[in-house]
Amino acid sequence: TVTIDIDTHEDWLQWMRHTHIPDVMATGLFHSYRLNRLLDHEHPDAEIYTVQYLVEDMDTLRRYMTEFAPELQRQHSARYEGKYAAFRTVMEVIAHES
Repeated sequence: TVTIDIDTHEDWLQWMRHTHIPDVMATGLFHSYRLNRLLDHEHPDAEIYTVQYLVEDMDTLRRYMTEFAPELQRQHSARYEGKYAAFRTVMEVIAHES
C-alpha cells in the first residue's frame, strides 16, 4: 500500500505501470498482479494505491524478497524519496472465484 503525494501520483502511476510492475513480473516469480486505487480516504493531499502480487508459496516470496526486492525498492525510494509512505503486508488467499 502506497500513499503518494497528489502532485506526484500521476508520474508514480505511470512509472509503476510501465517500469516497476513489469520489472517485478519479469522476475518470473509471480503469477499475476492487481493495481488498485483507494477511492474513499481522508488524505486530500495524496492518493493511495495498493499493488497485490500473486505468488505460489512462501518459499517463492522469500526468494523474491532476498534476490530482487532490495534493488527494486531502492529504485522506488530513489525516485520518490520524501513523496510517499508505504507498508507491505502478506496475505493468504483462503478462497476465491474466477
